[in-house]
Amino acid sequence: MIYVKIYRVQGEVLLAACDEELLGKTFREGELKLEVKERFYKGNLVEEDALENLLEEATIANLTGERCVSKAIELGYVDRERILYIDGVPHAQMARLFL
Repeated sequence: MIYVKIYRVQGEVLLAACDEELLGKTFREGELKLEVKERFYKGNLVEEDALENLLEEATIANLTGERCVSKAIELGYVDRERILYIDGVPHAQMARLFL
């Protein structure tokens, strides 16, 4: 299961999603720090397949965790070569550009 939270601000749809077990944890590697804050990520708890419709609507996404990031790669929203790993935890961001 994953936590998802949607923010709608100034015409943007931001999706914050993280694997359930990562919520509230902090990861560090060198100078990098990844905080999986409840106030940002904790929304609805859903099956990872729900990401398909949520990513389709999102203009921006912050994805943390193996299940979230893998699903986004599978769906073509994230390039495997652009994933950031912090203490072994994958993190990806997506921004949809409209030209």
